[in-house]
Amino acid sequence: MQSARSSPAERKRSCAERAGTARAQGYDKMEKKMLRTVVCVSGGGTNLQAILDGIERKEIANVQIVRVISNNRNAYALERARNAGIEAVCVSPRDYADRAGFNRALIQKTDEASPDLIVLAGFLVVIPPELIRRYENRIVNIHPSLIPSFCGTGYYGLKVHEAVLKRGVKVTGATVHFVDEGTDTGPIILQKPVAVRQDDTPQTLQRRVMEEAEWIILPKALDLIAGGRVTVVNGRVTITE
Repeated sequence: MQSARSSPAERKRSCAERAGTARAQGYDKMEKKMLRTVVCVSGGGTNLQAILDGIERKEIANVQIVRVISNNRNAYALERARNAGIEAVCVSPRDYADRAGFNRALIQKTDEASPDLIVLAGFLVVIPPELIRRYENRIVNIHPSLIPSFCGTGYYGLKVHEAVLKRGVKVTGATVHFVDEGTDTGPIILQKPVAVRQDDTPQTLQRRVMEEAEWIILPKALDLIAGGRVTVVNGRVTITE
């Protein structure tokens, strides 16, 4: 038990020592607090809007979006951010001589916001390994399939739904997971199934997966994380009820 006479420095050191021990044991849990959140997106930002709506409706507690970053200066997501009074930043690969320069800029623009959490909400960019290591188990991605199906290199956007229909599966869905250095291989937080219809096209299926799964489980996952209810142990997520 912490002594009532402990100095602030001793209390701070004790907390740091406990955190270090927890990390060494492969344990990672976000304590309940207001999470400064950076959202990264490449397109229209419908998942960003779902998060904003969730915060507005108080379905997401203790989450504050402090910056939206896009690799596409024409992304409507940037306009959504500005309309919500959130700082909108474009970091485009076209503005840099090589990928290394772009990666450095992306890391810098992320770090500037001092985020507790990073959300990839349709961000069609390979995340620099340095950024992943720096924010281990603090980067969340939404993927439009039930991982491990229809995921990995080359599976993004409509390509996922085209592959689903080509294979003839009867159930698809969406997954929210933490990001590691693989492609769609990080610890799974939440999943939600969506039935595939006989007359589906890639476009109709994409829309229904967003409406029935993505826009539901991404806000829910953020609320769970901000509420301190998500724990990662040995690469697997446990959710405390």
